[in-house]
Amino acid sequence: MLWIIPAIVTSYLIGSIPTAYVFGRVFKGVDIRKFGSGNVGATNAMRLLGRGLGITVLVLDIFKGLLAVVFLGDFLVKQSNLIQEQNLRIIIGLCCICGHNWTVFLNFKGGKGVATTFGVLIGLGMRISGLNIVLGFLILTWFLFFLILRFVSVASVISGLSLPIYMFLFRQSKVLILVSILLALFVILRHKSNLKRFFQGKEPRLSFKKT
Repeated sequence: MLWIIPAIVTSYLIGSIPTAYVFGRVFKGVDIRKFGSGNVGATNAMRLLGRGLGITVLVLDIFKGLLAVVFLGDFLVKQSNLIQEQNLRIIIGLCCICGHNWTVFLNFKGGKGVATTFGVLIGLGMRISGLNIVLGFLILTWFLFFLILRFVSVASVISGLSLPIYMFLFRQSKVLILVSILLALFVILRHKSNLKRFFQGKEPRLSFKKT
């Protein structure tokens, strides 16, 4: 039990690494928060920094969630027999997502959390039986709506709303269903400004800049 609090803090700090902000500073000498949507995430990074760096940011943000749930989760599970493995990994994953969304390194203003949430779900799928089918349908949903609409934000919100539905349809545990509802709320709240711009007809579609 003594390892749980340090693990929670570590997971939060892993999630808090502002990848897009760091890449903007290192490779372009700019503060990504002052350009585009102002969001510290992969989509804004792709618009500002180009496709190559944007995709790298996306992969690293996904990896943060995967790292927390799988590697940190594995270590924590070995140290504690008092809490179910699934619950431990969920707690670690949520802390990582919160770190990305509200990073301590940027005055608690972070990204939207979609990529890191995806990484957390991949990690959970690697350790929890039956979750991969939910993840597969979630990916399919995101790509389908992105290809139709070309709005990353809208595809992300629709996928977030779909998550609890898929969890229920594929008979996941009550804990996972409740957590999926929380994650869906996270996605919606973090995309409020995007949804407002979308309904006003001002939300930009994603275009790929080759740099």
